[in-house]
Amino acid sequence: MELLQSADFWIGLVKIVWINIILSGDNAVVIALAARALPPEQQKKAILFGSGAAVVLRVLLTIVAAKLLALPYLEIVGGLLLLWIGVQLLGDEDEEGGEDKEVGGMMAAVRTILIADLVMSLDNVIAVAAAAQGSMVLLVLGLAISIPLVVFGSTLMIKLMERFPIIVMLGAALIGWVGGETIASDVSLHEVVAAQPWLLHAAAAAGAVLVVLLGKWMNRRSSTSPA
Repeated sequence: MELLQSADFWIGLVKIVWINIILSGDNAVVIALAARALPPEQQKKAILFGSGAAVVLRVLLTIVAAKLLALPYLEIVGGLLLLWIGVQLLGDEDEEGGEDKEVGGMMAAVRTILIADLVMSLDNVIAVAAAAQGSMVLLVLGLAISIPLVVFGSTLMIKLMERFPIIVMLGAALIGWVGGETIASDVSLHEVVAAQPWLLHAAAAAGAVLVVLLGKWMNRRSSTSPA
């Protein structure tokens, strides 16, 4: 009860929720892209399971994030993973959803959500951890509150993608942008990027373009291949 009566507790909680609102946009896009091809009932489950598990991963990741970010080449590997995920999500854009695909579709979507969120959250969790100021109760509570925010954002994005297909390409480009930016942010490239700051934006733009071009090529190849 003393904790709930503390002004610092409520200020910290508001900070964490606000940080998650700001930083959850790209995560909502990933979840929407991964779940959009599923039947409506499976969409809801994939969004709920993916968002909940991602929050649990963020709590665990917060404990070791600072040490992980100090490891060379980790963000390069993570960025490459994001580029691959973006290409796969865009490449699957027009695939038909048969019965076989539906069986493993939800688990595949949840797996994609977890991998992407894990990589994209490396930097984000540091900001959340700073706002929590060492309070695990505050950290878990703040991140738990963020679940409905991500779920609502993902549901809204799926509806927008159905109405405006161009958003699918823009979402994949966003994942590519974050992937390129993640690669350039690796500690092994710190001195190079510090000397040439434009490289960070160039890498991000290159990642976005690469994902769109490769994703569209894969989509076109799969649609023209014989059944």
